[in-house]
Amino acid sequence: MFGSKDQPSGALQAGTSLIAKGSEVTGEIKFSGNLEVEGVVKGNVVAANGADNAQVRIQPSGKIIGDVIAPVVIVNSCVEGNIFSSKRIELAAQAVVCGDLHYQVIEMVKGAQINGNMVYAPNAEPDVRQSLSAADTEETVLSGS
Repeated sequence: MFGSKDQPSGALQAGTSLIAKGSEVTGEIKFSGNLEVEGVVKGNVVAANGADNAQVRIQPSGKIIGDVIAPVVIVNSCVEGNIFSSKRIELAAQAVVCGDLHYQVIEMVKGAQINGNMVYAPNAEPDVRQSLSAADTEETVLSGS
């Protein structure tokens, strides 16, 4: 829980972060390791650079309103935004995604819904981060006029 003495001092320590049911977070979340979303996130969820095994799991009580960028994304609730995955996207039976899916591998269970495009994009994560930054800049300019 407080770190292991067996790991080298420069190693990226990956734990699990939880956005609990009943919680609401506004703003961009950057993480490494695992992120469990049981509450509401209003903002982008982005895995840290170098967090190749990072995973986001949106539980049935959770919701993300914003883009999700992570190697592994598991959805069992609602995402209102685009999902960019460099490894795998899993859509469970209660998944509802209103946005585009950029994936390398996708698994979809009967009952899952996608209201957007499915784009096969292997190894596209670095370009996706740049595109997201550009989109945020454009959105800010548009909302200010």
